[in-house]
Amino acid sequence: MIRRIPGCVWRALQLAMALGLLALLWQAADGPDAARRLANADWGPLLLALLALTMQTVLSAVRWQVTARQLGIFFGAGHAVREYYLAQVVNQSLPGGMIGDAGRAYRARAQAGLMASGQSVVIERLAGQVVMFAALAVGFFATFAAPGGLDWPRALAVPVAAALAAGCALPAVLWAATRLRGVLGKAAARLWRLLDRTMLDKRILPYQVALGIGTTLCNLAAFAFCARAVGIDLSVGAVMALVPLILFTMLIPISVSGWGLREGAAAALLPLAGASASSGLAASVAFGLTFIVAVLPGVIFLRIDPKRRDRARRDRPPRKAD
Repeated sequence: MIRRIPGCVWRALQLAMALGLLALLWQAADGPDAARRLANADWGPLLLALLALTMQTVLSAVRWQVTARQLGIFFGAGHAVREYYLAQVVNQSLPGGMIGDAGRAYRARAQAGLMASGQSVVIERLAGQVVMFAALAVGFFATFAAPGGLDWPRALAVPVAAALAAGCALPAVLWAATRLRGVLGKAAARLWRLLDRTMLDKRILPYQVALGIGTTLCNLAAFAFCARAVGIDLSVGAVMALVPLILFTMLIPISVSGWGLREGAAAALLPLAGASASSGLAASVAFGLTFIVAVLPGVIFLRIDPKRRDRARRDRPPRKAD
């Protein structure tokens, strides 16, 4: 019988994985040169990256608010932003990258239950990944087919093209599955109704598309600004084709917030756009550090108890008239 790995052991393994990958990259991708690039980074683009990541957080919070409303969960934009910052702080602090989102769902369970609040969080994250996937598809085919595009190696182009084809086919596969009988068909039908209600309904679709484009552009722009800060000038096509691949590695839950995986992908992929492996490593580290700074407002929210604050306001004696 296979025993489940305890949570603390798994988190220690994830931390060890992140540190091990970074140590390997230090040796393989000329870590000293990457460190020099970081030390001499241009602060102007880094500040623009910080602004872009802040805007991404706000837009993502609004997207969650819009999605949750479709499931009978109502809260204001300020509450959504606060909760999103809290989730990001936890996600950046603990291995796994999703613990903060689980807490966000738990705290929003009061109105419609934990199932609905969990669905709102999952769908909100999914909506963002769908648009990022679309940006990758456009960028890949544009730089692959257009003259003067990126020189994609066959060993990378084939699996990327296969993954894009599979992703584009998923909606059709899910729709076909709803026609099946039995447990599988019922589960597919429930999922289809959920997606229709929260993403595809004609009243909600324009909001999801606009917010998804906004968050994706902010994410891509933030990485491009970090790359510019360490001396890499990426074309629009390179940003759309390579940066999503780099950022998607952060979804693999074997590290701490994608550290090590993201840097390895950047060091391997950005040379396709004419950069060196060390500059790719530096760009990814700059992005990671900038993102940590961007979520720091969440630390403030960790120290604020809204119930205690509201109770203090109610119990505060009225001010005497002069």
